[in-house]
Amino acid sequence: MRAPRLLLVLLAAALTAGCASSHVLTGTPRAPIDPAQVRIYHGPPPGQYEEIAILNTSSGALTYGEQNKIDSVLQKLRNEAAKLGANGVLFQGTADGERSGGVSVGGGVGRGGGRSFSSAGVGVNISPQQKYASGIAIWVANPPPMSTPQQAPGADGN
Repeated sequence: MRAPRLLLVLLAAALTAGCASSHVLTGTPRAPIDPAQVRIYHGPPPGQYEEIAILNTSSGALTYGEQNKIDSVLQKLRNEAAKLGANGVLFQGTADGERSGGVSVGGGVGRGGGRSFSSAGVGVNISPQQKYASGIAIWVANPPPMSTPQQAPGADGN
């Protein structure tokens, strides 16, 4: 009875650890804000800004689809920045994790108590490849209005 409960707790801990975001403070954090107020910048914002922390996150062990992975890491960057009181994230980029999927086959033969026995098994790993992202949590003194579309670097033809 205790073994299944322990296995369930260990599995939950492993899944939670795989989804964690982290930060390294480089400035002074502020009071937490709503993540909806955090903007993602693909280049330095206009005007002055203050760096608060370096952020790192991953898409999670069970996130499928490239767009879903990007959406997941961007939301996690916003959430982590909001906890630090940052109203912006200077997006640094993404990277793909290792491919860990595969098929394993195993078998065994044994003898015990005068009887012989054999077994075989097949294991399949269908975990998706994780997406990792990093950014810098920033506080922008006078952010542009939320309705102003943001462009990626080079999108204006320069």
